[in-house]
Amino acid sequence: MMRLLQTRTMPVGSPLLKRMLTAASNPPLPALPLPKLADTMNKLLTTIEPHVTKDGYQRSKSAIEKFLAPGGDGAKLQKLLEERASGKKNWLSDWWLQSAYLQYRDPVIIYSSPGLVFPKLKYAKVDDQLKYAAKITFGALLYKRMIDRGQIAAEKMGKAPLDMSQYNKIFGTCRVPGMPEDSVQYNPDSTHIVVASNNQYFKLEVGNSDNIFGEDTLHKMLRQCYEMSQQKAEPVGMLTALPRDSWHEAYEVLIADPTNKETINTIQSSLFVLSLDYGIANPSGDDKIDACHLLIHGGGSSANSGNRWYDKTLQLVVGPNGVNGLTYEHSPAEGQPIAVLTDFIINHIAKGDQNGSIREASAPQKLSFNLSPKANELLQKAAASHDKLIADLDMNYLHYTGYGKNFIKAQKMSPDSFIQMAIQYAFYKLHRVPGAHYESAQTRMYEAGRTETIRSCSNESVAFAQSMLEPFRSNREKAAKLKLAVDAHKQYASKAVQGFGVDRHLLGLKLIAKQNNIPLPDLFQDEGLLASQHMRLSTSQVASRYDAFMCYGPLTGDGYGCCYNPKNDDMWFGISSWTSDPATNTVAFRNSLQQALDEMFEVLSATSAPSSKL
Repeated sequence: MMRLLQTRTMPVGSPLLKRMLTAASNPPLPALPLPKLADTMNKLLTTIEPHVTKDGYQRSKSAIEKFLAPGGDGAKLQKLLEERASGKKNWLSDWWLQSAYLQYRDPVIIYSSPGLVFPKLKYAKVDDQLKYAAKITFGALLYKRMIDRGQIAAEKMGKAPLDMSQYNKIFGTCRVPGMPEDSVQYNPDSTHIVVASNNQYFKLEVGNSDNIFGEDTLHKMLRQCYEMSQQKAEPVGMLTALPRDSWHEAYEVLIADPTNKETINTIQSSLFVLSLDYGIANPSGDDKIDACHLLIHGGGSSANSGNRWYDKTLQLVVGPNGVNGLTYEHSPAEGQPIAVLTDFIINHIAKGDQNGSIREASAPQKLSFNLSPKANELLQKAAASHDKLIADLDMNYLHYTGYGKNFIKAQKMSPDSFIQMAIQYAFYKLHRVPGAHYESAQTRMYEAGRTETIRSCSNESVAFAQSMLEPFRSNREKAAKLKLAVDAHKQYASKAVQGFGVDRHLLGLKLIAKQNNIPLPDLFQDEGLLASQHMRLSTSQVASRYDAFMCYGPLTGDGYGCCYNPKNDDMWFGISSWTSDPATNTVAFRNSLQQALDEMFEVLSATSAPSSKL
């Protein structure tokens, strides 16, 4: 049985523990609905159509009809799923944590954990780096205090209140490697952070939420950490970036030593890890591209990849050249709560608020590792594996300054749906085939809600993309097809956030079959279904008020990752692909996206009233 909740430093009856476990139902939120089987199958068939031939479509249609037949596999599995849903406020949440994260065995870096790039600062001295690290740390601790005091503003989607429980899982949380699946450890009452510097680790007591240390005291302690870490240590933290089975093997070797076990317990129970990075190479010649790499994977075994602990939910990174940001382990929370935290920290630094305790702080405690010959052998293998993986990742970004949300809204279109269609068109323009397209939709209007998939590739999006490449089409025809595609996406997105998408229901049917030892129905091997699930475009909107953007790796070997931050008059995109796949090219996709946004503006400007032009 998987241990989803460990409470080593959390007293039984702790107010924080109680609130963490009940926040999702306070205020009471509705249960996650279970869609009707026929509705899901109809949506599935429609989303399969862009990816198959006419014959393939008929085969998929026949497979779905067989699945839906009275007394067939679909009815049997749906009934079992309905029985499960009848006894739970969220029939999916524990399954989702297990199947999407804890049972996933690829490395968390690139495949799962995103990086979030902060606006670049200008400083060159070590002390400036440490002062900023103190500010970012204090800002994070202030936000933790707001969470503890219940001061985080309740979020709504329209008039519907949203589940806020993910905010309670940002601090003090850590993923723990296991076999055949990992677990998650929660320590919200923790009073320390861990500082990583030159691959060494230090425990810093920062006080509880009612008495946190101020920036001057934090700066002094960080200076001590820096001075105690002049000699670079072995990159033990890089082991956390291994495939999960390999990391579990190394983990068992490490914790066999009591000193290592105590060090790891201290890291796991910390509120967060703060990484003070040392020299950063500039291989791309572009600070923001290098920042993407730094925040996703640390830059390699000879750079800062060992100056991490990738199992921690929250890991702040402060570079020596003004490059800063964070990386987070994805299993407890989605990107938007992390982006809200980011905005708070950046805003706090801009305001310069330094309310904190000025009492004397205890000296940082250096944490030690004893590496056995076996551990050193695993570490060498990890370095080679890590460097090979990150060498295959091609990162880039687009700061699009032609327009932003204001122009799109003036066209009476949803900015998110518009941007999704730009991504669709960019892919089609480059590859001349539709790209199966994942967009994350939050289902937080329900208790313990996480996400549903918006299938952004539609018959309408393909028709729009094709029209843009047909010279005989007028701008009015192109604009009409764009609006149809935007509306189709908006309708699907609306259903998805209400829990009526396709993919989570399909997952539930698959998992209920496994749970009841029922052979998987033929439908799940249908070519059309598999093609629609091969998401060559993995996208999400993570909004920030600042020039910050999130980035992550692609979902498929022949696809792209594309996360975006739309602002009023500009947009940021973090873009990725694998260099080993000849079908993809990050720079080519970036350029195609820029062209798509330009062309869509030209089409709309040519057909809009003068008052709505940019």
